[in-house]
Amino acid sequence: MPESRSPDGEAEPWEYTLYIPHDARAIPISRRTLRLILTAHDLPRIAEVAELLAAELVSNALRHTKGPAALRLRWTGLILRIGVWDADPTPPTPPLHVAAADAEAGRGLTLVRGCADGWGWYPLTSTGDTGKYVWCELATA
Repeated sequence: MPESRSPDGEAEPWEYTLYIPHDARAIPISRRTLRLILTAHDLPRIAEVAELLAAELVSNALRHTKGPAALRLRWTGLILRIGVWDADPTPPTPPLHVAAADAEAGRGLTLVRGCADGWGWYPLTSTGDTGKYVWCELATA
């Protein structure tokens, strides 16, 4: 299915949210769901990097919190924003040093910083929710 286009030929924006229980099986499910969404919107060319970024953000949410999380994908026509909400308001902290190549942990945010066109986070306490939203962006143009 080709991506939706407006009458002027621009790609229509879209957004999906996948609610995730605190379960390690959510990581491969998130990756596969993201790939299906990008393929359905004719964006398979960015799927590999997007999967890596989503997996790192979801892994961090599950590793550092005890509650549920949510993966949110938002396409604006040129930029894919991948975001993960979790219930812990503690800011993400990128490591001060590069983890060893064979390390089992500690590389997630370094990968996100290196592969994404931008990333950040913000607390959600002002909206009545608790927790934080960590996001990154991939530009396709």
